[in-house]
Amino acid sequence: MNEKEIIALLPYQEPFLFVDGIDTLSSEGITGHYTFKKDAYFYKGHFINNPITPGVILTECMAQIGLVCLGIYILKTELKKLIKPEIALTSTHVDFYLPVLPNERVTVVSKKEVFRFNKLKCSVKMFNKNNELVCRGSISGMIKT
Repeated sequence: MNEKEIIALLPYQEPFLFVDGIDTLSSEGITGHYTFKKDAYFYKGHFINNPITPGVILTECMAQIGLVCLGIYILKTELKKLIKPEIALTSTHVDFYLPVLPNERVTVVSKKEVFRFNKLKCSVKMFNKNNELVCRGSISGMIKT
């Protein structure tokens, strides 16, 4: 399964798709990237005259790349017959260190911790273009095949 096939199976679309590409991929981890567009809907009110990407959106980006894309890859054999997998986020814990501004590209690096009974738990980090740690945490979810 290649990058385009994985992204096509994501159950998201604009304006809620936060995956531009996958850089590295194995059954043990994934690295991908996304650039937050300056005209994204959430910048209009977060914050007035000082737009910053909301933490919940950063968490969603980390989950889409670091959990869902990796989960689709791990379950590639079972998912080939599905149009879109059903996904449920089960837990997150994320610490935030730096803001992400409009037009900023981030890189998400995820490592599989546990995969059992279609539940995936990953250690996920997000870096900015200067390779500075933006946020990190643990994200878990289920994929229904």
